[in-house]
Amino acid sequence: MKDFIYADIALLTDSRFEDYTAPEGDWYYGNILHDDKLLQDALKKRGFSTTRIDWSRTGTNWSYFTCAVFRTTWDYFERIIDFYQWLNLAGKHTLLCNDIRLIHWNLDKHYLADLDHSGIPVIASQFIEKGIKPDFKKLLNDFGWKEAVIKPCVSGAARHTYRLNHQNFLEIQKIVHPLLTEESFILQPFIQDVVDTGEDTLIVIDGKVTHAVRKVAKQGDFRVQDDHGGTVHPYTPTDEQVKLAELAINACKPTPVYGRVDMVRGNEGRWEVMELELIEPELWLRNYPPAAEVFADAIIRYIENHQK
Repeated sequence: MKDFIYADIALLTDSRFEDYTAPEGDWYYGNILHDDKLLQDALKKRGFSTTRIDWSRTGTNWSYFTCAVFRTTWDYFERIIDFYQWLNLAGKHTLLCNDIRLIHWNLDKHYLADLDHSGIPVIASQFIEKGIKPDFKKLLNDFGWKEAVIKPCVSGAARHTYRLNHQNFLEIQKIVHPLLTEESFILQPFIQDVVDTGEDTLIVIDGKVTHAVRKVAKQGDFRVQDDHGGTVHPYTPTDEQVKLAELAINACKPTPVYGRVDMVRGNEGRWEVMELELIEPELWLRNYPPAAEVFADAIIRYIENHQK
């Protein structure tokens, strides 16, 4: 565990990534540090000191920070009770960015229903609530889907994410039914374009798209996360994608300071939101360093607005 000093702004990470030096050959950790340094340098130029700190670090006096910015708190879904408790504690003592109301909302994939009700095109989503253990084959038939993807409503890094079809439904059902005792799941149609083309990710800061990447699953898989062998590629979004990303972010209340909109071309041919990442989105600032400057300005403006 590294020593740290209190600063104007805390960049929140988890215990695995708190050190300022990555182990030799650990490109994953190195990318985290690269992105954070770009943001730290941009904030320093604007007169704000920063420190990187594990959100769950014991003994931290959060009132010493003007603001705490969520960056790589990538273990929150594995410690969700602890995370909820920490949110309520830290939120009483410092300004959280994004807003604590957005964090609570975005934690659970039921938020996709809210976006849908707001008129934002999202992947069709059916929720299987905790305590219900349906027949998965019947679900596929009821919704008219040959294949679907099922995953927990609170999750990350493709935890318990499965491709469901008429051949494997019993196998997946045996895995998921016990989990439904403790948590809800979301069921969505399998989107063929994810494996054919990939998933496009647009980064939105202060309401505007700054840059984008395309995430591609490894051969034979459908999960685009690098945890499962997925790769990231430079990408220039279309005007239609930019419009959708900005509409999705601006449909959130309050408006996020920053976020990520993951989208795919749905089976009907239109662009649809797959995920909205407002808690701990990887932003790929290293792919477009000017976005770090925009991010720094947005954070400072957020702080100033809350000091009025």
